[in-house]
Amino acid sequence: MRFDRAVIFSLLLPLAGCVTTHTDSSSLGKSMPQSSKADQAEDAARIHTELGQRYMANGDLQTALEKLTKALQFDPNYAPAHTVIAVLYERINKLPEAEQHYRKAVALEPAKGAPNNNLGVFLCHTGKIAEANQYFQKAVADPFYQTPDVALANAGVCQLRANDVAGAEASFRDAIARNPNNAEALFQLANTLYLHKDAFRARAFLQRYDALGKPTAASLKLGHDIETRLGNLEGARSYSKRLLSQFPDSEQAHTVDTTASP
Repeated sequence: MRFDRAVIFSLLLPLAGCVTTHTDSSSLGKSMPQSSKADQAEDAARIHTELGQRYMANGDLQTALEKLTKALQFDPNYAPAHTVIAVLYERINKLPEAEQHYRKAVALEPAKGAPNNNLGVFLCHTGKIAEANQYFQKAVADPFYQTPDVALANAGVCQLRANDVAGAEASFRDAIARNPNNAEALFQLANTLYLHKDAFRARAFLQRYDALGKPTAASLKLGHDIETRLGNLEGARSYSKRLLSQFPDSEQAHTVDTTASP
């Protein structure tokens, strides 16, 4: 099962560049406004967080960790730094450290959707499903959260892990109602319906997913299976041809190739 997070890795703000200042005679001798030490600390934390993200994107995790650690030294209460360093620790499988920073980000911004969603995803990955769903609900409750459908899709995947099929279907449907182009929710709902013997409705949601133009090996295999169950052998062959053409080395392609080659 897959999870979609809120956008963690996009740079929070552009890196600070060189600024050239100009003065004229009327300004000479006048005191210029000074930023507070707290503002300066936050700016330094922001810049080091952005640098850490860039090093992460380039695969240099050691330097990224150094920059993110430095960011938190400048401002221990800079929530984005806690989020990004949590992602890094999760990537290198230091899960206690990751959880500590995900929780700190939520503690600093308890009403914001993104940190609650991120903590929910982490908790679900580590088997704390009941607690995870509490954070997904908090994420959706944020009226300023721009992607509540992402949290709902994540909640649905987590509910499936707990065998709460009815709850998962409701979450996926809510996600789609909020964003009809949420690919994760469309795919997961189609797959859930298919696995529970409702191939006809599964077809409708997979077709909507397919219309987004971003097929995966899993979605094409699901399309093949749905059409096979519905007795549409031509449709099944169409999906299998696409699968074998676009993802020839995938596990799904090998399965179709050996069980239902067109």
